[in-house]
Amino acid sequence: MMAKPRAGILSILKTAVINAAVALVLFSLMVGIRTEAGSSGQLTYWTRLGELASLVGVVFGGSIVIELLRQWIGPSGAERLVPPAVQSGMSFVGRFLAPALLIFTLLVPVIFYDQRYILDLAILVLTYVMLGWGLNVVVGLAGLLDLGYVAFYAVGAYSYALLATNFGWSFWICLPLAGILAALWGVMLGFPVLRLRGDYLAIVTLAFGEIIRLVIINWQSLTGGPNGVSSIPRPTLFGIPLDSSDDGLAAKLGIEYSPTHRIVFLFYVILALALLTNWVTIRLRRLPIGRAWEALREDEVACRALGINTTTTKLTAFATGAMFGGFAGAFFATRQGFISPESFTFQESALVLAIVVLGGMGSQLGVALAALAMIGGFELFRGLETYRMLVFGMAMVLIMIWRPRGLIGHRSPTVYLTKAQAISSDLVKEGHG
Repeated sequence: MMAKPRAGILSILKTAVINAAVALVLFSLMVGIRTEAGSSGQLTYWTRLGELASLVGVVFGGSIVIELLRQWIGPSGAERLVPPAVQSGMSFVGRFLAPALLIFTLLVPVIFYDQRYILDLAILVLTYVMLGWGLNVVVGLAGLLDLGYVAFYAVGAYSYALLATNFGWSFWICLPLAGILAALWGVMLGFPVLRLRGDYLAIVTLAFGEIIRLVIINWQSLTGGPNGVSSIPRPTLFGIPLDSSDDGLAAKLGIEYSPTHRIVFLFYVILALALLTNWVTIRLRRLPIGRAWEALREDEVACRALGINTTTTKLTAFATGAMFGGFAGAFFATRQGFISPESFTFQESALVLAIVVLGGMGSQLGVALAALAMIGGFELFRGLETYRMLVFGMAMVLIMIWRPRGLIGHRSPTVYLTKAQAISSDLVKEGHG
């Protein structure tokens, strides 16, 4: 009777020893040895064996804990271990989680009016929520891996910045133009990759993002090159600026001017844009084009067999996701007042893709929660600059182990049969339906 537990313990220890050995090899050069250039140009180095031993010990102990939890919970038996009462309670909470988060978000400027840092952080989180929902159309609904989403973000930002600074157009006129231009670039990306899937598609989209960034850097006569574009106009409220002038909103309302007024206005602008993105995505998902995206995600061959035009389906997915990225880029430009190529690197694409994957591809609420955790978590661990990336890497690994489909995995079809339906006997080999 004791053979199975003993074998399980030996297996856990074996896995922990192997993981610790791999960590020892990987961290030996990264952590165990530190090198710097000396005063005369020679290479100097010293060892940090204590920190190396600590990391290896953490990996060893963490491997044991993970394997014990894996055997206790199990990747496929979690539902059986959760009591029915707890499941019903969790479903009840899940129904009211999204409305509660929306109400709290609407009240953020009221609750934290005097805390500029929290308001700026909330605007940043909502920007990434909008980017995540836009990329979710391409990755989560259509199943097309896009590693160059930051290109559409950059197109939207530079479109608004150049139109506003050169022609003096307002934010509300340039916003739809920025989305349209980004959608056109999305179609331009979609045409060359119509026959690509998987890793090949990811490589081409990654190259597209880098091409856009290099064009921005080198086309100095238009984009300003590495110097970027400055003095980008701020948005107005029906033509009324939110500044301290006599024509400003505060002067017209007869109240004391505060710089927080503009921050609160920007908060509600990005909130409205994010909610518009969410609403449009949900509506499109229920339309035939949304069901075509889901069919393309599940099986492209079967999608073609059903007579669905995969060319149109892919192009609309790229164009729709790019349009929302362009909207977010225009807002980013007007919020910052200055943009440069350094703001549109591959790291931004990787961060948005991580938000979509960790939140759950196809889940709107999951993407919002992942954006809050990723962006807010980075700020929470800002004091641990040396180890915060390590902490987040470990957190992502744990999520991928226990929630491989994301925090809120959602891949159920929009339209499905509620009950079994018999088919004609002429269509089946057995002779009965």
